[in-house]
Amino acid sequence: MELNLYGRIKPAETIWLLDDDQLVVNLKKQDPEMKWPDITETWESLTVGVAQLLQGVSVFLVGEFSEINYKVSRELAVGLGYTPLDTRELLETFTKQTVDSLVIAEGSDAIAEVESAILESLSSHIRSVVATIGGQHGAAARGDQWRHLYSGFTVWLSQSEAKDEAAAKEEARITIQSGSQGFTNADVVVKLSGWDPDYSKAVAQATLSALKQLILSDKKLPGKKGLYIRLGCRGDWPDIKPPGWDPSTGTVAKGTSFCLRMQTVERNS
Repeated sequence: MELNLYGRIKPAETIWLLDDDQLVVNLKKQDPEMKWPDITETWESLTVGVAQLLQGVSVFLVGEFSEINYKVSRELAVGLGYTPLDTRELLETFTKQTVDSLVIAEGSDAIAEVESAILESLSSHIRSVVATIGGQHGAAARGDQWRHLYSGFTVWLSQSEAKDEAAAKEEARITIQSGSQGFTNADVVVKLSGWDPDYSKAVAQATLSALKQLILSDKKLPGKKGLYIRLGCRGDWPDIKPPGWDPSTGTVAKGTSFCLRMQTVERNS
């Protein structure tokens, strides 16, 4: 039987013994401070555990296909107890036009600009899962439009031609290093070998697992995201500058002092 544990254990403190006709396994967590909602990494344990780790920080789903971003965002929102939001829906409600008709009338640049304005308004929201516009029309495809996306944890849902997990990881590494499109700014990448709406929950579970590993690698990340929001989402992620920093000049106003203390940020809904 294959057992996928929720987290790492200490091999040296793992005890196996036979008790009559039963195999008894005693495991000790590698990180005693880490809370395990369950012994195994399931959808239920991930939704509880990752919700705690996120500390209220929102999640943005970016990628080439609006439908995939939308479907997976709904699954994540339900699991985490977050509010589901869709920039495509918000844009079409605001402009009273479809994205396709806007592209024809105004061009892709106009779509990216309007979505950027929507992302600005959402950047101060907490406990939200936001599906963004896919493809080259959306803001996420453009590296210069990420200022407000950095306020949350970004997940790039990317189609893959890889035949196995190792090849998918190598594919993601090469793509990110190339930095050829805005999606490469994402915090984590989830590779899809194909797409079927019935697999939305499986993709959402893989997304939660990736977010869990990211935050456990640096537990200060949620607090740092909170600080980035409080300073105005100025585009200085991940190297946050002092309060008087001017993005247009890259300088700090005279007389500005700054003390950065990374701590857990209390977030109230």
